[in-house]
Amino acid sequence: MANQIPEGALSAIEKIVASHFGAMRASEISEALPAPIPQRTLQYHLKRLVSDNRLIREGNGRWAKYRLREADPGSRSAAEDEVFSIALSDAAKSVREYVRQPPEARRPVGYNRDFLNLYRPNVTYYLTDTERARLASVGRPQIVEQPAGTYAKHILGRLLIDLAWNSSRLEGNTYSHLDTKRLIEFGEEAKGRAHIEAQMILNHKDAIEFLVSAADEIGFNRYTILNLHGLLANNLLADSLAAGRLRYIAVGIERSVFHPLEVPQLIEESFDQILATAGAITDPFEQAFFVMVQLPYLQPFDDVNKRVSRLAANIPLIKNNLSPLSFTDVPRQAYTEAVLGVYEMNQIDLLKDLFLWAYERSAARYAAVRQSLGDPDPFRLRYRAELRELIAALIRGRTGRREAATRIAEWTANRIDPADRARFVEITETELTTLHEGNFARYQIRPSEFAAWRTVWEAT
Repeated sequence: MANQIPEGALSAIEKIVASHFGAMRASEISEALPAPIPQRTLQYHLKRLVSDNRLIREGNGRWAKYRLREADPGSRSAAEDEVFSIALSDAAKSVREYVRQPPEARRPVGYNRDFLNLYRPNVTYYLTDTERARLASVGRPQIVEQPAGTYAKHILGRLLIDLAWNSSRLEGNTYSHLDTKRLIEFGEEAKGRAHIEAQMILNHKDAIEFLVSAADEIGFNRYTILNLHGLLANNLLADSLAAGRLRYIAVGIERSVFHPLEVPQLIEESFDQILATAGAITDPFEQAFFVMVQLPYLQPFDDVNKRVSRLAANIPLIKNNLSPLSFTDVPRQAYTEAVLGVYEMNQIDLLKDLFLWAYERSAARYAAVRQSLGDPDPFRLRYRAELRELIAALIRGRTGRREAATRIAEWTANRIDPADRARFVEITETELTTLHEGNFARYQIRPSEFAAWRTVWEAT
């Protein structure tokens, strides 16, 4: 008769996996156990939990990970449906009904290259004329013509928190909005949460800052999208070399019957075709939605594909000084179902209804934010990069009050237009004297660096 495993031993492992964000390796589970057990015993226990459908194993061998079995999409409660109370088209309802069936009831499908090949920029449209006009009316701030990225820079503090939180939340991250704010502004990780959750949010912060700071250089090209993936995937992948690199391994989609492309050459060809097509689209909203559809469908990277698509959707919005899309209030399950509709049916209707609803909510939020912030100072916008560089250098160099004026003057003499130097010096000195624990993050300074500088500053 087979050896009986004490239920307490199985429950202890199950509890550890349940408290962890995402899947865990056996080594991580072993470290979290209150008392060590032999590796072979742990593997036997994990095998039993998998066979009992209490855990799901992802991958094999040394890369195997374990996670809890989640409820099937079809078991979603009525209360969750009420949260996503938008008017869906009949086509969108049909998509939702199909993907809510258990996976075994859905037809397995592979990547359909015609789904991309049949799209013709500025001839084919996912969004109708009326829908694009509506988005333009709600998404264009009432501001004078300004350089690319000006609007996003003006609301950057809010955008960093909103987009980093919402995009991470759609991946199952359990940080609250307040947790995210503290992490981004003060570098404080939430207690009792896995480090991987903080890493995911901080990666979003870096990626968003990359898009906004380089607004006049980014686009639908390899430089932008590969580096966007590199930032979002930093320290999150089993293969560290896979960050910023196209996929050459087979991947599966959890709880889906869709099988992505497996041939590296075809993945690369399709990736380049998506970028070329997106770059040729003239309407920024059509561009945004196109990449939300086609990038995840291709699955060009080992992982983090949907995160790349959500931030890439903001590229044309940032460049055209339109309200960004931060996915405010978008329910995770609704988003998952919408993406599954693209994967398994090549139907965009549910994702489009979600996109239109989400963009209007984001636009309304940032209209209110901009009203509360007032108009940006053109001089500060012009010298934003220089101010950040100088103030960061002063803080990292632990510059005291007595030497600050001299160092500022020396730095300014070689880099700032003579006509603007006096104003630049004045703004720099004002910034230094008004820095506190709630506003230093915009200079990309770590809390430890700020604390060390503050000690010197207050002592002089």
